[in-house]
Amino acid sequence: MITPLRNQAAHEQGMGEHATLRSDVAWDSGTASAADARRVLRAFLTRVPLTGRAPVPALLAVDAELAVSELVTNAIRHAPGTCGLVLQLSHSELAITVWDTSPDEPVVHKGDRHRIGGHGLHLVHAVSDTVVVAFRTVGKQITAHLLLTTNHDTSAIDRTVVL
Repeated sequence: MITPLRNQAAHEQGMGEHATLRSDVAWDSGTASAADARRVLRAFLTRVPLTGRAPVPALLAVDAELAVSELVTNAIRHAPGTCGLVLQLSHSELAITVWDTSPDEPVVHKGDRHRIGGHGLHLVHAVSDTVVVAFRTVGKQITAHLLLTTNHDTSAIDRTVVL
C-alpha cells in the first residue's frame, strides 16, 4: 500500500441531523491506485456505525466501490500530478468526489461493446443518482452522488445499460 500525501481520517462536520461524516485523501503523482482508494472507502464505511448512524446498505457500498474505482482509475490514467478522494456521508447521500490536475472535461464515450476500455464513466453514471463535474483553479473534480433513499436492492449490473 502506498502512503498517501495527505490522509484525513473520517470526522463529523456540523451537528444533529445535518452532520456530515467526511474523509479525504490525496496522493502524490504516480502513487495513487484504485485498490488504495477502495481501502479508504471501506475504512470510511466501517466507521459509519461507530458514529451512531445506520450502516450504509451493502449494495450501495458495492456501487460506491465501483464509482471510486472508476473515478480514481480515470484520474490516474488521464491526469498528471496529484489526485484526491473526498467521501462525504450526510443523512441523505454518500458523495464521492475525485479531483485531479487535468483541465480536460471527462468524455462519456458512445456505447461500443467492442471497444476495450472507456466504459468507466458509463458505469459511474449507472450506479449514481447524479454525477457533477466542476472545474477547480487547477484541474477538475467529479462528484458521484448516491442517495441513501434510492432502491439499492438490485445490483449495479442489473441497473447498468448494456453497451
